[in-house]
Order: sequence, then structure tokens, then C-alpha cells
Amino acid sequence: MTTLWMLAGVTVLAIVAWRISRARRRARELREPFPEAWRALLARVPLYRRLPPAVRERVELTARRLLQRVHFIGCAGLAVTDEMRLIIATQAALLVAHRDPRAFDALHSVLVYPAEFVVEDREEDEYGLVTQGSRPLSGQTIDVSRIVLSWEDIEAGLTSDDGYNVVLHEFAHHLDHLTDGALTDGGKLAPGADAWHRTLEAAYEALCDAVDRGEDTLIDPYGAEDLTEFFATATEVFFERAAEFRAAHRQLSAQLRDFYGVDPADWPEVAR
Repeated sequence: MTTLWMLAGVTVLAIVAWRISRARRRARELREPFPEAWRALLARVPLYRRLPPAVRERVELTARRLLQRVHFIGCAGLAVTDEMRLIIATQAALLVAHRDPRAFDALHSVLVYPAEFVVEDREEDEYGLVTQGSRPLSGQTIDVSRIVLSWEDIEAGLTSDDGYNVVLHEFAHHLDHLTDGALTDGGKLAPGADAWHRTLEAAYEALCDAVDRGEDTLIDPYGAEDLTEFFATATEVFFERAAEFRAAHRQLSAQLRDFYGVDPADWPEVAR
């Protein structure tokens, strides 16, 4: 029995030593300059090219932290490259670099498919009737530990100017999940945060009305599905088409500016 206790003690000490060593190594890596080779790979990301130097420094640090902690897993035969990891991590870092660089620490893995992936769907209506089927998705936030993305859709977001960015969309969902939905559910908000929800809900209802009238909208009509999708789609446009967004949705833009700690409308424009 004594021998077993001694072995257990040695094992615990080894685990503790390994964790301390890993923490020190990660801290040391975060202090190192962001590699120029990485910056060269990120040159194809329009949002990255627009970052002012002070903002870029914090985004790079946050992206590096995410790369240290998250497993990027290729699915359906896709081999995930360092460039893919970097492009995903850096865009995700835009959301939290000035808010809380540790916000994504609960995230364990990002699963990347070559293109849209199919998920099983189950819906129950108010009468208890259950409908089962399947649907293709470009992204999915399953819980606080897993996000699924389509690489084809990520690349599409790098070449168009339509305010579509599946990385920003799904990582915005992740932030909402971390609050148990409080970001988009006024009943769960902390005291003093009701101005956020009033603004969000008013803009959401305006989008729903515009979609019902068949009007073209700056925010993707998919945002009219519910408040959670509205928050995620609004986040995409806030970053991708910032000047137009601020002009069209001044109050919502101000709330998102305060939430994310940055105002992309003030960043310089760059050629795509």
C-alpha cells in the first residue's frame, strides 16, 4: 500500500511539473515577436490588413493564445494547415482581443470540413409534432467546447465584400453560449445591461419588418430567424462593412463597439 501511495505521489508531482513547464513555455511563446511568416500568410485576410498597429498587436497576441490551446481537426479528409489555423484564430481573436483575451479558453476544438456539412435536425412544434430531417450548414457552435466550420465558406468570406464571415458568426455564437444565452436573452442579462438588449431587440424587430416587406437589408435576412442569429449576423457586418453599418444602425453599432472594445469603422480601408 505504501508503495502504491508513493507511486501515486510521484505521478501527481510529474503531472504538476508538466503543467508548470507547459504554462511557462506558453508564457514564453506569448512574449516572442509575432512571426513575419505568419503576417505574410495573413495578408490575404482583408480584416487583418485593416488593423491599426495597436489593435493588430493585441489581436496577434490573442490569436497566438488561441492557437496554443485549441485543437484544429480536419474532417471528411481535410488536412488542416498552419495557414488555416492562423486565418481562423486571427479572425476569432478580433472579437475578444480588446474585451477578454481569455474568453475562448473553454474552447477545446475547432472541426473544419472542406465545404458545407450535413447535420441531423429535429424540430418539435407547439402541438408536440416532431419533424426529423437533415440540413447543410457552413458553421455550427455545438457547445462551449466545440465549433464546426466549412473551409470553403471561410475562403468565400476572404474574397467577397458582402459582410459574410462564418468565423466571426460562429465565434460570436460561442460568446453567447458562454453566458448561457444572456447576450441575446433579456431575461438573463445582468442588472444595468438592459440598454444592450433594448437596442438589440429593436434592431432585430426592424430587420424582421424589412424582411417581411421584401426589402434588401445590410444585415443578412438569416438574422431574422431569432435574436441569437441576429447577434451573430450583425457581428459579421459590424466588422466587415463597418462604415455602412454605423451609418445604417448607429445605436446598434455603438453597442457592439462598446461590447467588442473596437470600432472597425475607424480602421483604414484596404483593397481586396
